[in-house]
Amino acid sequence: MTRYWIGVASKEHVSLGVAGGFSQLCHGKALPLKRMAVGDWLIYYSPREQFDGTVPCQKFTAIGKVVGDKVYPFEMFPGFVPYRRDINFMEATDTPIRPLLEQLSFIKDKSRWGYAFRFGHLEIPKADFELIVTGMLGYSPKHG
Repeated sequence: MTRYWIGVASKEHVSLGVAGGFSQLCHGKALPLKRMAVGDWLIYYSPREQFDGTVPCQKFTAIGKVVGDKVYPFEMFPGFVPYRRDINFMEATDTPIRPLLEQLSFIKDKSRWGYAFRFGHLEIPKADFELIVTGMLGYSPKHG
């Protein structure tokens, strides 16, 4: 059964993953990547433009399908070896979250909506996935 996920990362970091065809979540932890399966969908939400920056983004910035069945370590620089998983990203338009807040069921408290993203990786219902990707792609891709 297909599952639908959101990963949280700065737009700057998401862009690196999209260019490289991989996902890296929760500061490089393997467990969030292991929760996903080939055929699952991943949407990235970017609270900020840059990891260390203060400029807000508050948009969904990428969407892709899990294609790699392995979670693998990748040495970015000595002493930092995060885990990655291969993703087939689609060309998508950055989509602001604020116009969608009232319709997203995974956001329970609309006045504290950012709280939903605190763990950096979460599963969402199919209806929320379809709402978000329709904004990003202009249509909902075929999915299970």
